[in-house]
Amino acid sequence: MSNTPMAASPLTRAVLEIDEYASGLGWDQPARLFALVDTARLRAKEPGLAAQLGLEHEQETSGLTPVEQEEIPSGKPLDEFLGTIAWPDAVVGCALTVERLMLPPSAENSVPEGLSGKKLTQWVAAHPDRQEVRMTVGVLRDGTRDSALRLREKDAATEVLTGAGLVPGLADALSATFAD
Repeated sequence: MSNTPMAASPLTRAVLEIDEYASGLGWDQPARLFALVDTARLRAKEPGLAAQLGLEHEQETSGLTPVEQEEIPSGKPLDEFLGTIAWPDAVVGCALTVERLMLPPSAENSVPEGLSGKKLTQWVAAHPDRQEVRMTVGVLRDGTRDSALRLREKDAATEVLTGAGLVPGLADALSATFAD
């Protein structure tokens, strides 16, 4: 990953790698789900797949490799879809990148009473302070979390915010995919 900080944790590097990949696809993309696998274990156990992914010459021993999964069904709510996922033991974590409209906390008090579902979505989409954001959230089986947020209006790698607690609800939903 060319623009990923080398001092970052393996999960942070994986989340930023996925963010950069999604950025290269442009905006207005569907959500994308990734399995996170241990790069060294992948090279040792699946050398053919590692070669396909261009990992055969990687020197790093503590990295994570994101492996994009099949397309997320568009007709099913994301939380329902995530509830159907079970990962094999070789998957040490997972990540999701999704685009949403967000409002600043100050807009919370101006939400008309009784709005939900499509009407709330329409209200947010028409709000003058809305921001389009791409959220990339990754979790590991051990509970470690990290996130990257990219605003459409500040669409540059140097403007990506990172942090473990940026999108707690989505991180919780992803962590639940590892529950027994």
